[in-house]
Amino acid sequence: MAVLLALPFSVQAQSDRLGSWDIATAMINPNNRFSVWLETQTRSQGLTQDFYYYETKGGLVYNIQKKMSVMLGVGNYHTFDYPGNFKGGALVKEFRLWEQLILNNNIDRVKIEHRYRIEQRWLNGDYRNRFRYRINPVVPINHPKVVAHTFYVTAFDEVFFTNSAPYFERNRFFAGAGYQFSDLFAFQAGYIRQFDYNKVNDGSGKNSIQTVFLFYLDKHTLHPERRPNVMD
Repeated sequence: MAVLLALPFSVQAQSDRLGSWDIATAMINPNNRFSVWLETQTRSQGLTQDFYYYETKGGLVYNIQKKMSVMLGVGNYHTFDYPGNFKGGALVKEFRLWEQLILNNNIDRVKIEHRYRIEQRWLNGDYRNRFRYRINPVVPINHPKVVAHTFYVTAFDEVFFTNSAPYFERNRFFAGAGYQFSDLFAFQAGYIRQFDYNKVNDGSGKNSIQTVFLFYLDKHTLHPERRPNVMD
């Protein structure tokens, strides 16, 4: 974990501009076995301007047991030129499928999620594979679990690989805090750094502020424990 968390700070950012990632996530739980994830996101080169990217995606989750789940997901992703807000037509249009395994474990009040994902990607019609691993601890502050009226801190680090040289593609790090307002709604915000590796100049990085609105559309359990995270 220490090595993964150190990776994002090893390379200077390509730009000193602080960007933004704005995310809205909804989780629909009709019962204890199945869930539906929906998420939309925009990204900008500045905090409030030069929006160049948006995505919409969703997935079906099956809870094998309390600490293990699998997911099948699908999404559309559009990247535009900048400066400007969604200037002209999209430079890259991506359609993506993915399969995912999540394992959860607790160390006292620390809730740790391990996420393994395999992606099938079509970028402007060209096919690629990608493999991802993310570790995501969440620590509630004023309650032993993330329930209504709970402050929490959270972080994650995720590595991205492909099946062709140079194999390592990306590292993504986030650190922030959130508040679970009720059983049905939470908000979190923090710092995110994405480092993209390339063979030409050993890569580039971008620093942003990430804001996330999390909606839980279920009432089949009373005061459920939450594991706040994003699908991205």
